[in-house]
Amino acid sequence: MTNHTLLNEFILLGIPQTEGLETLLFIVFLFIYFFTLLGNLLIFTVIISSSILHTPMYFFLGLLSMFDILFPSVTCPKMLLYLSGKSRAISYKGCAAQLFFYHFLGSTEGCLYSAMAYDRYVAICHPLRYMLIMKPGVCVSLVTVAWVVGSLQASILTSFTFQLSYCGPNQVGHFFCDLPAVLPLSCTDSTLAQRVGSINVGFLALMLLFSVCVSYAHIGIAILRIRSAEGRQKAFSTCSAHLTAILCAYGPVIIIYLQRTPNPLLGAIVQILNNIVSPMLNSLIYSLRNKEVKRSLRKVLQNAIFGVQE
Repeated sequence: MTNHTLLNEFILLGIPQTEGLETLLFIVFLFIYFFTLLGNLLIFTVIISSSILHTPMYFFLGLLSMFDILFPSVTCPKMLLYLSGKSRAISYKGCAAQLFFYHFLGSTEGCLYSAMAYDRYVAICHPLRYMLIMKPGVCVSLVTVAWVVGSLQASILTSFTFQLSYCGPNQVGHFFCDLPAVLPLSCTDSTLAQRVGSINVGFLALMLLFSVCVSYAHIGIAILRIRSAEGRQKAFSTCSAHLTAILCAYGPVIIIYLQRTPNPLLGAIVQILNNIVSPMLNSLIYSLRNKEVKRSLRKVLQNAIFGVQE
């Protein structure tokens, strides 16, 4: 990445139209962030410590919990700092790192959702061959592909963004460094970078969403062929949590990057839902709608409490 910048730092302006609400927003986002970290850490711990959860489905769920800890940590700590009255400045390298890790973790997590959809497809449509198809090597390969895709996506977007010259205004009209907020500050023509960003993000999101839809189309057909209502309910319950999480994840991304005329306030609200709220909801979705996770979580908490008492 070639550095042509004349700026040493950017200033994050925060969430539009929220002047005077900094203290309230600080309390709300601190609570959400803390609950996100705690909830996903509990799920990750439960999956590691419970042998009955050492299956491909929970392997992917454990990784999702890890990403739901890392993803909001890219943007939330800095936002909490300036909401508490600290400096809104972020260094040039810090801005580049924030943009890179935001897209790296977001893209990798999107690929992980597709891998989880494929896992559910195999479990419901080919139950007798499930353990044969979803071997440990296959699971690791799917995760490796997800990391590679995320790395390439983030590298391309960060390179196109920060090879431009930034020598004029340094006020980022957003609560973190992202393409739609940083590119307009460039002193040089950013048309190519904007097009690459919109096409890359939009194309990857739509392709991953399409792969999820294909998997669930086959799952839906398989569920309809199940004769007993109890069997259909059991099959659907294994997928409902994943479907809910996918809607929370893909909806905001598609809204933001496919807008022809970006709305700063709408963009900030959607990004908050995507960056901060969705990772918190995932821990609730998967813990409340999954009986095995709830049972294992109860055992882990009971053992921890009794262990402390003893």
